[in-house]
Amino acid sequence: MKQLTKAEEEIMQILWQLKKANVKAIIEQYPEPKPAYNTVSTIVRILESKGFVDYEKQGKGHVYFPIVPQQEYSNQSINKLVDNYFQGSFKSMVSFFMKKNDISLNELESVLKEINKKE
Repeated sequence: MKQLTKAEEEIMQILWQLKKANVKAIIEQYPEPKPAYNTVSTIVRILESKGFVDYEKQGKGHVYFPIVPQQEYSNQSINKLVDNYFQGSFKSMVSFFMKKNDISLNELESVLKEINKKE
């Protein structure tokens, strides 16, 4: 799966939230100053060429929808982060974030409880 640029990922986040949207609806989700219509339209077409979105015709326009699930992209991104920066070790990643973000023992225990619930 290809990596997304920051701008592409912003649009994907909006599409994952909205499920389906035309370019105008995507732009409405942005804070001021809103990006130009042509900019968003171009990025959406790039996402389509990368296989992240598809569209259906609606009148004279298109309604876009994600075809890559958010969870799938998130998993791939996290795995790439772990591989590239932590030599594939989730333990190293957790240790790094604990040290850099001053995570308390209580918070870590809470995370471990959540992990144990999922197993």
